[in-house]
Amino acid sequence: MSVMTRRTLLGAIATSPLWLQTAWAQPTHLKISHQFPGGSVAEGDFRDRLCRMFAAETERRTRGKVKFSIYPRSTLMKSEAQIGALAAGRLDMSLVPLSYAAADLPEANIGLMPGLVTSYEQGYAWKSAEIGREFNRILADKGIVILSWIWQAGGMASRARPIVDPEDAAGLKVRGGSHEMDLILKEAGASVVAMPSNEIRGAMQQGRIDAAMTSSSSLISFRLDEVSKSVTTARSGAYWFMLEPLLISKASFDRLTKDQQKTLLAVGADLESFARKSAQMDDASVAALFQGNGGRTIDLTDVSLRKWQDLARTTAWKDYADRNANCARLMALAEKTLA
Repeated sequence: MSVMTRRTLLGAIATSPLWLQTAWAQPTHLKISHQFPGGSVAEGDFRDRLCRMFAAETERRTRGKVKFSIYPRSTLMKSEAQIGALAAGRLDMSLVPLSYAAADLPEANIGLMPGLVTSYEQGYAWKSAEIGREFNRILADKGIVILSWIWQAGGMASRARPIVDPEDAAGLKVRGGSHEMDLILKEAGASVVAMPSNEIRGAMQQGRIDAAMTSSSSLISFRLDEVSKSVTTARSGAYWFMLEPLLISKASFDRLTKDQQKTLLAVGADLESFARKSAQMDDASVAALFQGNGGRTIDLTDVSLRKWQDLARTTAWKDYADRNANCARLMALAEKTLA
């Protein structure tokens, strides 16, 4: 390089904006939002732990080129706003129930469709099946990328009588968790009340709802045993299975290098076994938690599970498939995975 060329280059660098000089040296910093109690890598709600494990391992594999800040308990933004913010590029990452996107992205409610997924094996098989590939495509078109597929079974906590069969919900005010879950509750004679899971405890304490469906992990983390008298668990099967993945905004994902994108996807996939084991452990722990606080614990029978599934088939499944062509296609593909 000639002296003139070297001087020209150094002069250009000296007069360039500061951000241009330092851009290559600064790590990418991503914010992860979720609504669950905060903890540590070793202790606490497994969904918060997973976010912290993801952050630590990704930072290690990228040698500090990608860093994270984690905001539990909806401290960064409200629970229902997270998916819209991801799609618009206003939020980097979130671990959030996809059903919260129902208003703007009705296709997402396939992830909390009553009776459609009844086991972890079936749910996790979606990822590599045609239903998973099509679902990923639809989300990407909306500006969202799944990093970790996380399925959770759920149960029903009640302030009064146990809710095992659909008729047990008649006359009660119940939180279902999705539009489709609300449809079967209405058909069963319940009044439905919509709210994110982190508001259930307060609503039950104040008597605004009589019962609530939510994941086993949320039953534990939000200590619903302290405001409920009974719980129907997911230990022997469930009609309430929720897809609550770790997501990244496609806008944030696209700003990463190809190698960094591969790393995020690889770390996310590696953590799916942790998520599955943790969710199943929480299914088993719910019973002990309620019994320890003097509550009543009930497990679903195959007969009860079929009653909820039959009710869903003629209400929620049909309503979802009728929404648009994407929903109809996703429902058809999901039904192929039924045992």
